[in-house]
Amino acid sequence: SRRRGLVQGLISKREASMTGPMIRIAPSLLSADFAKLGSEIRALDESGADWIHIDIMDGHFVPNITIGPGVVRALRPVTNLPFDVHLMAAPVDNLIPRFAEAGADLITIHQEAGPHLHRSLQLIKSLGKKAGVSINPSTSAETLRFVMDSVDLILVMTVNPGFGGQSFIENQIEKIRTVKKMIVASERPIHLEVDGGVNRKNVAQITEAGADVIVAGTATFRGGPDCYWDNICQLRGA
Repeated sequence: SRRRGLVQGLISKREASMTGPMIRIAPSLLSADFAKLGSEIRALDESGADWIHIDIMDGHFVPNITIGPGVVRALRPVTNLPFDVHLMAAPVDNLIPRFAEAGADLITIHQEAGPHLHRSLQLIKSLGKKAGVSINPSTSAETLRFVMDSVDLILVMTVNPGFGGQSFIENQIEKIRTVKKMIVASERPIHLEVDGGVNRKNVAQITEAGADVIVAGTATFRGGPDCYWDNICQLRGA
């Protein structure tokens, strides 16, 4: 079918590389039906998602609790899409090897989660995984300046982490622009990811500011699996 052909074209692009200029859509499983995670991921794969964003919350660093490495391990055989694992946890170093072994392709930790950010990023890299660092809305981009040589992704949180369905914090657009300038100056292929309140109305502003990976929870999952294809296409089109 025409739809299947379009999906295969998108999958071919994904399989070619995790780097490059394309805008990637990374649906957040935080908005999925947790009783049907396997079928939800299959539906996202068939609907043209690029990555699967997996939010890990510990009830300590953030007030909510989600899933552990056992669930990630169980989901890994369901798809070949990259698993973009976002650890909202503190302390975090003890969790990194467990999620690496469970099948994460990219592991993102928070700048605010521990005193030794560089050491934690080096641990991720030593396990053969791509390393990301996230900053909360109130955290300055300047805190990243001396780890730019250690990261493959920077995640700018545009809501306060811990819950899905929040509204985008508008003043984070300037931070996205600042981080993009830092990435350009580093002359390294670092992804710039944005997570929180992204939708069709603001995604153009976000990508124009420099983001190349869009985490979309509510905007992707609205309407159920029959709508995922259209929701992802609408985000791309916007």
